[in-house]
Amino acid sequence: MALCDRFFYHPTRKRYADPREYGLTYKDVDFTTPDGQRLCGWFFPAVGEAHGSVVHCHGNAGNMSGHFELVRWLPEAGWNLLCFDYRGFGASSGRPRRRGIVDDVHAAVEYVRGRPDVDAESVALIGQSLGGAVGIVAVAEGAPVCGVVTDGAFDSYQGATRWLLSKSWLTWPAARPAARWLISAGLDPIDYAGRIAPTPLLIIQGTEDHLIDWHTAERLYEAARQPKELLIVEGAGHFDAFETAADLVRPKVLRFLANCLETPVSQEQRA
Repeated sequence: MALCDRFFYHPTRKRYADPREYGLTYKDVDFTTPDGQRLCGWFFPAVGEAHGSVVHCHGNAGNMSGHFELVRWLPEAGWNLLCFDYRGFGASSGRPRRRGIVDDVHAAVEYVRGRPDVDAESVALIGQSLGGAVGIVAVAEGAPVCGVVTDGAFDSYQGATRWLLSKSWLTWPAARPAARWLISAGLDPIDYAGRIAPTPLLIIQGTEDHLIDWHTAERLYEAARQPKELLIVEGAGHFDAFETAADLVRPKVLRFLANCLETPVSQEQRA
């Protein structure tokens, strides 16, 4: 692993917000990864009869208590919701690492599919920033979901680092070699996007993203195969389109998820 891979993750134990502040009903849950890490989460039941369930994969900083607000509207819209913390984030055990976090996504999907109150064939994934990146990889590896939504996902770890370094006149001359030296290659979403099909993919990206090059979304879209959709949101920042452009983005996501339920992907198709 390269020198600074570990600095890509910024987990905290702090509780930033409480679902009860929004009048949300939830249950504390936990589940175990194949390598023995205990992951903690919140399960929000749908209001009324559930259309399906969503696994939410959050970004690289803080923990789920600072990210669930972006998807808190899903239960009211009829979707069960699991928000969870990767290893080393929040109350989850372990330390974050690239392979481990992808494995955490697999474990979260399997946990939701195994719940007695969930239809296992109606589970979708929404990933934002890092969550979108690891979600793409996990689904390409076979995580059984009916659809994938990403918001602000990057295409590669070195590429995201290189773009950030290139924004400063102090570091831009060395941005490319520094990114290669500081950050390891591997498990990059751009190498996996083409393997998500036939699971439907919706890529969302704001044009005022200050952390990643918004053209990343176009590269991921080009690498993916049908069925796929791309939504570029003018003026939206880094994975904040669900809030700043809610009237556009939320209905789009709900229509996409509904369509995913109408065209389920079989295990044979995934293979």
